[in-house]
Amino acid sequence: MDDSTLYPSGLRLDGRRVLVVGGGEVAQRRVPQLIAAGADVHVVSPDVTPAIEGLVGSGEVSWHRREFAEADLAEAWYAVAATDDAGVNQRVSAAAEQHRVFCVRADDAQQGTAWTPAVGRHDGLTVAVLGSREPRRSAALRDEVVEGLREGRLGSAPERPRTAGVTLVGGGPGRPELMSIAGYQALMEADVVVADRLAPRELLGDLPDDVELLDVAKLPRGRSAQQEAINQVIVERALAGSRVVRFKGGDNFVFGRGYEEVIACREAGVPVTVIPGLTSPVAVPAVAGIPVTHRGITHDFTVVSGHLPPGHPESLVAWDAIARMQGTVVLMMAVHNAPAIATALVEGGRAPGTPVAVVCDGTMPTERTVLATLGTLADQLEAERVQAPAIIVVGEVVRVAHPEVGD
Repeated sequence: MDDSTLYPSGLRLDGRRVLVVGGGEVAQRRVPQLIAAGADVHVVSPDVTPAIEGLVGSGEVSWHRREFAEADLAEAWYAVAATDDAGVNQRVSAAAEQHRVFCVRADDAQQGTAWTPAVGRHDGLTVAVLGSREPRRSAALRDEVVEGLREGRLGSAPERPRTAGVTLVGGGPGRPELMSIAGYQALMEADVVVADRLAPRELLGDLPDDVELLDVAKLPRGRSAQQEAINQVIVERALAGSRVVRFKGGDNFVFGRGYEEVIACREAGVPVTVIPGLTSPVAVPAVAGIPVTHRGITHDFTVVSGHLPPGHPESLVAWDAIARMQGTVVLMMAVHNAPAIATALVEGGRAPGTPVAVVCDGTMPTERTVLATLGTLADQLEAERVQAPAIIVVGEVVRVAHPEVGD
């Protein structure tokens, strides 16, 4: 059998019995896809992987802990022969042929009566690519097609009901490809985009020409006045019938004042939804190769805003309590106040030799990491001319990634 004899078709497996013979890695890849299609999955195998056993425990799969028997095909609509024994797979496919049940042979596609395609989905469309002996090529082509659909280079967008409202979109730490697909789609469908300077700026160039782009930096100055102006503009545009995207870097709810915008929308009767983003205090150190937790080193981390110095009357941060904790401390918006914060941590009990990493322009082409200790942080920031934006990581996890720190 070759590609020319295939007749492509989509199967509706919802509620229908599907037999999977074998409980190893191949079955582990296939079973979740069948569950997602709504199939009544029955696994026949003396043993299964822990992942499949977990699906059995949650009631998503039925497990028959024994060898295959022809009677297992009774009432089955579809079968997958996925053992590592070619003889068993042949028995399954031969029996399936007798029962007129289409069967996939995981070990030898040519001997099966059905093939598993490389499948991708986007916006109500299912893309399936079949290649007889080149599964990597099939998967690569599938990815290419799905990416083209997501980016609008292929096909036409479906007609969507134009529902006015506000969507808060977290853009992630800065690099465009680290933004979620859902966030990108909402951005491309917006009528109005209200963007921060730390939102992934390259994506703004992808916006259709008729989208109104409002730069937050041009709104009235002052923290409170600026936020009030943002609340006002997103509400006004939504009430005028526009789909508004409030586009921020990181995640809107992590020191992003996003919930203030949610409250403003709800008070005005404006529908509001949230699409989270990768939050910078976790993502930026990760991209720079620094874990915020590490087994045997620290089991907790604390994210703190450093936009106010220790002792400021409006600060809600208990620096003495944070200093007594043994876990990682991740500081945001803290470049200006970092020397004072380092002093407060040392005075609170942290050792002056505690390692510190300052990740500047995280995930961007200009990213760099400046290493220091609490005792040398102020001098290093000045010597390296560190400016915002930067994420500051304090704790022994820094030494895990950079053993040389403090030498």
